[in-house]
Amino acid sequence: MAAAIAMADADGIGAVSMRAVATALGTGAGSLYRYLTARDDLLDLMADQVAGELAPFPAAGGDWLDGMLLMARGQLDLYRRHPWLVEVLPRPTALGPNSLAWFDHCLAILHPVPSATTAKFEAIAMMTGVVSLFARSESAAPPPGFDGIDMTAYPHLIAAFTAPPSPRRDLFDVTVRSVLRGLLSQD
Repeated sequence: MAAAIAMADADGIGAVSMRAVATALGTGAGSLYRYLTARDDLLDLMADQVAGELAPFPAAGGDWLDGMLLMARGQLDLYRRHPWLVEVLPRPTALGPNSLAWFDHCLAILHPVPSATTAKFEAIAMMTGVVSLFARSESAAPPPGFDGIDMTAYPHLIAAFTAPPSPRRDLFDVTVRSVLRGLLSQD
């Protein structure tokens, strides 16, 4: 796993193949197939290995929303250290012990919330989705500007771009808290 993770960290997930990992280990790809049936197995193991970096988890028992925000921030930091995760995690995956420990701890933090278990699962999944969107946008190239475009037909955009800036807020914090509150509120 260490060789495959180092490869992905350095050159992206596209650089990771059974043959490339075997070469890095000084062996043939056939020897890896004794332990793994396909590249997807390798990707699952890589994702679970780096999920171990999320531990130690913040203590459960305080404010559940603050605890979940800490879990989300841990995920975001993990994505920053391993940008290839945003490409690996959306595919169907087998969860390993590190991923299960993270998920279990999220449920421990959410224990005092009087929502149904399915709502808690959905909230954890949506939080993970929000984290991956923030991570993906951080690693993406900036959008092209509006140079050469006549903006007079777009008065609302002109007003938005020329308005005084609003006070800076932590959009990540606001988004994660809003998603979790919205999904776990009791009507």
